[in-house]
Amino acid sequence: MTPFNEPSRLRVLVTGGAGKIGTALRSHWRGRYGLLRLADIAAQQPAGAGEEICHLDMRDITSVEKSMEGMDCVVHLAGIPHEDTWDNILSVNIEGTYNAFEAARRQGVRRVVFASSNHVIGFHRREEVVDTDAQPRPDSRYGVSKVFGEAMGSMYADKYGLSVACLRIGPFRTPDKPNAPRELMNWLSHADMAQLAGRCVEHPKYHFVVLYGVSNNTRNRWDNSKVGFIGYRPTDDAETFAGEFSTNAKPEDPIAIQFHGGIYCSREFVGDTTRMDDSNNSAGAYSGKGKTT
Repeated sequence: MTPFNEPSRLRVLVTGGAGKIGTALRSHWRGRYGLLRLADIAAQQPAGAGEEICHLDMRDITSVEKSMEGMDCVVHLAGIPHEDTWDNILSVNIEGTYNAFEAARRQGVRRVVFASSNHVIGFHRREEVVDTDAQPRPDSRYGVSKVFGEAMGSMYADKYGLSVACLRIGPFRTPDKPNAPRELMNWLSHADMAQLAGRCVEHPKYHFVVLYGVSNNTRNRWDNSKVGFIGYRPTDDAETFAGEFSTNAKPEDPIAIQFHGGIYCSREFVGDTTRMDDSNNSAGAYSGKGKTT
């Protein structure tokens, strides 16, 4: 059995290889792993040295199982990366995520790195520093699908012995820079994403962990200190781009500006923000986060 901290021998699958994050990981990880298999329903560039390209439909568990044959670790990125209709979120992000974890179990994959999202905690107040034990407060159907994925990861770690990392990814952009004032807090650079996912692929031993995918931003409000053992040390800072945002820019939406999830919170919002500060809303968390085994 190949140790995870010997990357040159590892066989790693990236689902959603044609997407923005998958493409960035492919670039940063070129030549790092014994085999990097890139799977997507969309067309991809031809395989280079140490790479394989395969077709993948997350809605078809047979297709998912085939993509995972012989893999040590799966970095599961495939899915709808934004808010959408319930039918689309259900079939791709919820049923597809079940297929990912179940196919990994059936194929004997030992580790899954799941692309969660900051929209899992979108309705926490923006002035609050949120750590990895924060109770999920999703801001959208998309956010709900990522809460589901984290819960699936927790169950597959506890019941079936997989090693699982869930990455609550912040705004990840191409070009590689923040594109709104809010993102000065929570932007994630391409290089830092590659480092974060790589640390989770290669750490020698963990059970189930949640981490925020965020760069070393001066204005950061997400706290990874409880999972510092993973070794993620981001280097980029969104403040480098702060001068690009004019002080005369249009003010942020009055609902969006109150919460970590930004505009995802204000879309379709008809609630009452004054009812959202009950202390019970900020208590509780998944058990076992940050624990090693």
